Amino acid sequence: QVQLVESGGGSVQAGGSLRLSCAASGYTLSRACMGWFRQAPGKEREGVAIIDRAGRTSYADSVKGRFTISKDGAESTLYLQMDSLKPEDTAMYYCASVSRAVCTLSVGLFVFWGQGTQVTVSS
Repeated sequence: QVQLVESGGGSVQAGGSLRLSCAASGYTLSRACMGWFRQAPGKEREGVAIIDRAGRTSYADSVKGRFTISKDGAESTLYLQMDSLKPEDTAMYYCASVSRAVCTLSVGLFVFWGQGTQVTVSS
């Protein structure tokens, strides 16, 4: 059974940093497309960053140069390093995965989802 569990969210001031983690069980990240998504109140869920089987990454324009997605050597944990945080980054952040080679920021592509971790950035 696939399980994705996020952690690392919290409250920070603008300009600060947070590192989100996603622990995966029942799943091999090396064969998966993995991604981070976020959803702010009243808004649709949007893609933030993805990493494919080969380790290639892609980011939403709004976070390029500030966020970094990675996975560990054992490939059981996904990370999102978030620097220079802005109030508009405030949202619930979700980890997601799908076992396919094609890897994009499309929400509809992903099959497995975590429960989310809240990130709040104050000005």
